[in-house]
Amino acid sequence: MDTTKHYIPAMGVHWLTPFYDPLVRRFMQEDHLRSQLILQAEILPGMKVLDLGSGTGSLTILIKQSHRMASVYGLDADPQVLEIARRKASHAEVDINLDQGMAYQLPYPDGMFDRVVTSLAFHHLDIHEKQLAMREVFRVLRPGGYFCLLDFGKPHGWYARLASQVLRRTEHAADNVQGLLPVMMGQAGFQNVVEVERLPMFMGDISLLMGEKH
Repeated sequence: MDTTKHYIPAMGVHWLTPFYDPLVRRFMQEDHLRSQLILQAEILPGMKVLDLGSGTGSLTILIKQSHRMASVYGLDADPQVLEIARRKASHAEVDINLDQGMAYQLPYPDGMFDRVVTSLAFHHLDIHEKQLAMREVFRVLRPGGYFCLLDFGKPHGWYARLASQVLRRTEHAADNVQGLLPVMMGQAGFQNVVEVERLPMFMGDISLLMGEKH
């Protein structure tokens, strides 16, 4: 697998990256989304947690602040957002591990993590990359580990269906709004895949999915 393959930056183009954090704060109810993701992950002291597609590190830092005794890792393909994340982690005085790499070729050994979480990253991947990434998540999780995936999902209600018509034409979000993410998780080997929460947003519904590695 070629790890130099083009990736989609957080805002679609590199020059918008500095605006990512303020825009997410303004439009995406980030505090509620991240709090729900961390709550559902049920992180315990001593666990190793990977934030996949960690971007500017907001979720990665919050996980560490909420669970000081956990070992927290963030991985992203974009060196520009990783530099922002490192500055934010230094300012927050938290010790986290920030690595560069692709979601579909994780630079970690089998069974390294107890939890893998991801927030608004999978709609940047095409369908083949999503499938490979989920298999990689399954590989790096220990038996009994959870995968918590927060991203655009199948729309419910007239407004969400209308908004998703725009979303499905951007980047690689069509798989999301067609409801394929839970199917892909099951195909990757995850058991008990459930949607634990659905959150309506202006661009469509955000879905919080969980699956377990037996």
